[in-house]
Amino acid sequence: MAITNSQGNSEIRYLTPMSVDTKKKKYCRFKKSGIKYIDYKDPEFLKKFLNEQGKILPRRITGTSLKFQRHIAQAVKRARHLALLPYVTDLMK
Repeated sequence: MAITNSQGNSEIRYLTPMSVDTKKKKYCRFKKSGIKYIDYKDPEFLKKFLNEQGKILPRRITGTSLKFQRHIAQAVKRARHLALLPYVTDLMK
């Protein structure tokens, strides 16, 4: 909605003030806490990186660095192979 004043300048007014979203900076929890090794024999920890269907969550959602995302993927795949985690499920959490 543009309003022109007497000098001809158009200024934009909004009914509600524009919200400025300040998102939290994502961080790698492994680098922050100094974890070196991701244990594939701990399915409860690995479930944090899986969605309800059992798929591995991407880096952009978890905030994990590339190096540790690869370690997580490898650990989840090993746990699935040993039947500690399911390959596919309806509601895991």
